[in-house]
Formats: sequence, structure tokens, C-alpha cells
Amino acid sequence: MAYAEIHTEKGVMKVEFYEQDAPKTVENFIKLAQSGYYDGLTFHRVIPDFVIQGGCPNSREGAKGMVGTGGPGYTIPCELTGGNQYHDQGVLSMAHAGRNTGGSQFFICHSRTNTSHLDRQHTCFGKVIEGLDVIDDIRQGDEIEKIVILEK
Repeated sequence: MAYAEIHTEKGVMKVEFYEQDAPKTVENFIKLAQSGYYDGLTFHRVIPDFVIQGGCPNSREGAKGMVGTGGPGYTIPCELTGGNQYHDQGVLSMAHAGRNTGGSQFFICHSRTNTSHLDRQHTCFGKVIEGLDVIDDIRQGDEIEKIVILEK
């Protein structure tokens, strides 16, 4: 079973993956993280009591595209039929511009309060199990220093 540590200037969030429920999404995220893709990107969208969103390559300093519109150059299918497809506090989910258009952008939920409409619309692929307080401390523009993948 794989875990991730999302290192930010506000602290570290330890993530447990939903490998059974969203295997291709987890595999894609791990591949991008291990390649250093996320290093130096920012949380470009922060909506209090909703989500923090990152993973857009256009958020990297010096990038030319519009922030929030970038991806890895390919898309992955949504995985919406497995268990754990509920957007609770700390859940990692794929951002997309329509079904089956996700790639690298992801979001983490602040709480369940305003996220139920996302259930089975966006692929949940993990959950923060340590460092939940960091989610609330993140502000728009805060950097993802690195994402480290760990095997248990």
C-alpha cells in the first residue's frame, strides 16, 4: 500500500490512497509525483470551507499559460463506481473540465459541508490521514514543495 506526503510551506499532509477504488488515478498521481511534476507548483485555487486545488503546471513560476487550465498533456478517465467516492474532510479528488478530462490537477476538501454535489462526479483517490490542520492553513499561491511517495 502506498502513501504520500505533500510537503508545503505550511506543513506536511500524509495521504492514504484509495488503491482499490481508483487504481488508475492513484497510479497516475504516483507517477507524476515520483517524476517531480508537482514540485514547485502552487495551490492556485483556495475556497474556504470547500477545497484547496493544485497540480496545474501553469502555476509554476515562469509558466506562460493561464493558471488553472494546464495539465500533463494527456487525460485520464474518471473512476466513479468504487467505494469511498464521497467528498469528506481531507479527501483528495481529481479536478477536471468535464468527465474524463482530468490529468494532474487535484483538490483536497476542507469539510463535507459544501462538497456532496461532487460525489461520483470527481474521482476520490485518497485521504489526508495526518496533517488535516494544514488544509485550513493553505492560502492561494502557497507552494507544493514536493510530494514524496512512501510504501508501507
